Amino acid sequence: MKNFLLLLIFTGTTTLAQQVADTITIKVGDGSKVIFAIQDKKDLETMKKYNFQKLMDDLIYKLEVRDSSRLAKPASDFLKKDSVIKEVADEPVASPADPIVNTNRHRKYTGRKTYNSLIFDIGTNNYISNGSFPSQNNSQYTVRPWGSWYVGISSIYRTRVAQKFFLEWGYGVSWYNFKFQNSQTQITKDNTGVQFVADARGYNYEKSKLTASFVNISLVPVIDFGANRHKPSFMDRRHTKGFRFGAGPYAGYLIDSYSKQVYKTAADEKKERHHDNFYLNNLRYGLRMQIGFNDVDFFFNYDMNPLFIDGKGPQLNAFSFGVSF
Repeated sequence: MKNFLLLLIFTGTTTLAQQVADTITIKVGDGSKVIFAIQDKKDLETMKKYNFQKLMDDLIYKLEVRDSSRLAKPASDFLKKDSVIKEVADEPVASPADPIVNTNRHRKYTGRKTYNSLIFDIGTNNYISNGSFPSQNNSQYTVRPWGSWYVGISSIYRTRVAQKFFLEWGYGVSWYNFKFQNSQTQITKDNTGVQFVADARGYNYEKSKLTASFVNISLVPVIDFGANRHKPSFMDRRHTKGFRFGAGPYAGYLIDSYSKQVYKTAADEKKERHHDNFYLNNLRYGLRMQIGFNDVDFFFNYDMNPLFIDGKGPQLNAFSFGVSF
């Protein structure tokens, strides 16, 4: 440190430990003394962060091997564990024969580079068939944009690679909810595949949907012009700033799926739920894009593989978009 100096002096005196002005002298053996010269009393707090046992061991070893040329050493080498000094302009410890030189070297302690956040995705989902929406053909499995909700919860780690370049990677779970435009739509399954047909039982139908849930992993490179260490998160409640964008792959594995119908009979309201895989692909993989400003991100996910197994259902590629926070 620039405001205090540790000197090890060998002399023939036998004076006891004493303090003179801002100097503390400690007797060592029969013919040596250790002198602390304190120029600023504020440095007493700084001195508490140093491991003086380690410092003395290093000095004694170098004096034993008569290697005084290497006594100059950064003060940070003798910090206690977990101690950090940000204001660094180190003056090396010097031998009595050498002049004290201030090198004015500054060290930057950046700490850890990876931070974790709990992220929520809320949006809507749909699918396309051969580049067009099923609604253009009035298909039975056409979905309603409003009510077909996509929900995701993820644990995302943000790792700084460069000043404004980050990798966002992690894992989570998500739900597709495909709410059919025609509330009379019924999903059936046999050995040939899955079919979407109009329920012929003649009830007053209110809702019909297909839900599929996946566990997912993702890796999204991000350029963040605000250079924020943390990804914007509702749970962290940290204020982030600046514009950012990124794109990268994801993959998911099917853990549950079911169909649900809600209808009214003459007596009361009925809800039918059938758990089945409905020939859904166990694996989904695709590309995620995100763009954000300050505390909010927007996302777009596109599944590059079809929702159903080839030949067992309609050729559909699912996608979702919404807000991430």
